[in-house]
Amino acid sequence: MEGKVKWYNIKKGYGFIQGEDGQDYFVHHTGIEQGARLNENTEVEFEAAETDKGRQARNVVLKGQSGEKSKKEPVQEKDYEDKEPEQSPEDDVDTSDFGNDDSEAEKNL
Repeated sequence: MEGKVKWYNIKKGYGFIQGEDGQDYFVHHTGIEQGARLNENTEVEFEAAETDKGRQARNVVLKGQSGEKSKKEPVQEKDYEDKEPEQSPEDDVDTSDFGNDDSEAEKNL
């Protein structure tokens, strides 16, 4: 169903949508697509549900965005095999004697 936001309070996390059928539908923040911001007169699409507390809007999305894939660019994986590893200052240190407890001074004793 399509409708327009009558009002929505971000701090309280709820509001009302007037459906295309002229009925008002309660909308809770848990029923809104992640990332969508509802403002007065925002056009939306939603699923209408009849609950014990009255009419409720669920799966609310901004009009024209239902079923759309994210417009973000896909993250490209880095190809590390093609690059030479960068040398760090530690790479210049000669570690061939590390771990060898026999120093020259001790050998002469």
